[in-house]
Amino acid sequence: MKKRLKKGEFGYITAMKKSSIIRSIISVGSCVIIFLIGLAINHTNKSAFSIIAALGCLPAGWSVVNMIMFLRAGNCGTEAHLEIENHKGGLLILYDLEMTSENANYAISAATVLDKNVCCYTEDRNLDATDCEKHILLQISQSGYSDYTVKVFSDLQKFCDRLDQLELLRVKKNIDPFAIEAAWVNGTTQTAASVLQSISL
Repeated sequence: MKKRLKKGEFGYITAMKKSSIIRSIISVGSCVIIFLIGLAINHTNKSAFSIIAALGCLPAGWSVVNMIMFLRAGNCGTEAHLEIENHKGGLLILYDLEMTSENANYAISAATVLDKNVCCYTEDRNLDATDCEKHILLQISQSGYSDYTVKVFSDLQKFCDRLDQLELLRVKKNIDPFAIEAAWVNGTTQTAASVLQSISL
């Protein structure tokens, strides 16, 4: 059985696009079929079947909206993923983060958090890096994290160079990002990395 991808794993957006399409087809199709069955049996749309179909339109509508959001979301390309994996060392890399705000969506292909540094890479050439950095900084500051530096790269090589620098810092300070995430206790303040996940699709 194929493992279900979690938010932050490479391929998450692609997997959610497929599942949201299937879920939307099934939910909308079910509403239509129930309505048509009622129409065929009762020869009128004024029946319990119509009520059931109408009620089913609520989750079906949510599913369609969810599908549209995922279809519009960006994901990390395969070549970029392979290059990042070659430079990540012991860093925790989050992939396929589609962050949303009132004014814009931000397609983050990859991101890492280490020692008050948030480093992101985007393949969306239309993304406003400065605006995205402000959005991320605002979100993590609302969770109690201050004095963080946020940088969004659109150049893969520069992003990987920064990963190399952060890996050296990680080794020097003996930081284990995976242990930090594993030690998090439900009900306590989210880690900075998990904040990035929670503000993404």
